[in-house]
Amino acid sequence: MDFLDPILFGFGVVLTPTNLAFCLLGVTLGMVIGVLPGLGPTATIAILLPVTYAIPSETAIIMLAGIYYGAQYGGTITSVLLSLPGEASTVVTTFDGYQMARSGRAGNALGIAAIGSFIGATVSIIAMTFVAPVVAGFALDFGPPEYTALAVLGILLVSTLGTGAPLKCAIAALLGLLLATVGRDPIVGAQRFTFDVLYLTDGFDFVPIVMGLFGLGEIMYQLGARAEAAVATSEVGRAWISKQDFRQSRGAIARGSVVGFFLGILPGGGATLSSLVSYGMEKRRSKTPERFGKGAIEGVAGPESANNAAATSSFIPLLTLGIPANSTMAIIFGALLLQGISPGPLLITNNPEVFWGVIDSMYIGNLFLLILSVPMVGLFIRIVRVRASILSPITVIVIMLGVYTVNTSFYDMLVVIGFGILGYLMKKYGYEPGPLVLAFVLGGLLETAFRQSLRIFNGDLLGFVERPISGTLFGAVVVFAVVLPLLRYARNTRRARSARSGDEPKVDVGA
Repeated sequence: MDFLDPILFGFGVVLTPTNLAFCLLGVTLGMVIGVLPGLGPTATIAILLPVTYAIPSETAIIMLAGIYYGAQYGGTITSVLLSLPGEASTVVTTFDGYQMARSGRAGNALGIAAIGSFIGATVSIIAMTFVAPVVAGFALDFGPPEYTALAVLGILLVSTLGTGAPLKCAIAALLGLLLATVGRDPIVGAQRFTFDVLYLTDGFDFVPIVMGLFGLGEIMYQLGARAEAAVATSEVGRAWISKQDFRQSRGAIARGSVVGFFLGILPGGGATLSSLVSYGMEKRRSKTPERFGKGAIEGVAGPESANNAAATSSFIPLLTLGIPANSTMAIIFGALLLQGISPGPLLITNNPEVFWGVIDSMYIGNLFLLILSVPMVGLFIRIVRVRASILSPITVIVIMLGVYTVNTSFYDMLVVIGFGILGYLMKKYGYEPGPLVLAFVLGGLLETAFRQSLRIFNGDLLGFVERPISGTLFGAVVVFAVVLPLLRYARNTRRARSARSGDEPKVDVGA
């Protein structure tokens, strides 16, 4: 009973009228900014930092946390309906979610995303409540070699995510890695591939790339295939999920929740890598992997559960170790310092109202999000009823306004147009933009971690396999890249031979 006392104390903090109101305000703002491409939770939390000065510390962090995990819900909406992810973590959702919307199953996609998000976040909160100190301690064992192995494994999964030919997916991923090298060298600061263009000094930003490839590129592609666009908006379908949908997705939701929880606590991992790994896992486990990329509901349920679980568990290293897991956590870290609170091992002792208040607020906040999102599914899917001739110009305006508001940069708008043309050409010739974007996101992590590792090992590559965690991860890379393809080839060859040998007697008998 003594163990439950702090948890009950936390609920006592959350269930005050003021904290409940700010929790609701936070998750509502998060959902809204998730729907609006370009702004994102990081910029929104930064903008609202001055507001936190005038309210109690636990109230401020409860609101900021609600904005963060609420944005994961909202980002799903545009990913499914418009193929326009506002965050890297929702890129994977466009693969099958948008195809479901085009085939009249937008309600099913949004419904399973809402349920998967709620379950994933709840599983992660429960795990965080009971095992946060243990798991956070494990995260401390991750250094540059481990992140190198994790990034290599992630990029390997990226190259298998597309629905086209594996070679084309690999080419798209390599292009993403190349784009990640543009800008200032992360170790020595030298300029690379900038061609003396001042804008490229810090490299390409994620938002213009993803808005160009997925937003503008998709619009251009659909305008070139008017017949397909007309079919896509002719029917909306159910505004909720069936029992069969849930049975088909429950395994993906469970696996995504676990994957998201563990990867969310790793700095540099988070929601993006979690959704990526979940999607790759579901595609490999499926007996019909050809459905993925064409509207497989598991391709929505798994990643959405994973990215929401990761968004929740990323608070573990922040609250227990004082280590921000991503840029948004870094801003919340700053908000805590501004309140005179030092995140770390002593937070639970010195400021229990903040530690347990934030954790328990996530139970309430995710319940708010489920209540808000479920009735609005029918409203959201009405977007696909709008004719393409009306929806496309509105979407272009939202894209351009959204990308301009991020950095107030005219050049960002030019980058959107350039990558929009690239996205159109890629779609037209069978190259999926998803592997490019995800490899771009992981490329920065891979380069920095790999070069830091070489300095640690004095250039000896064997150091990667001598460390237990990185060695295990590289073993998984070998299994995925070499062993499984060979086994699959041998199995297919054996089946082909048995089919031929089975056909020959039948021909002889018939003769």
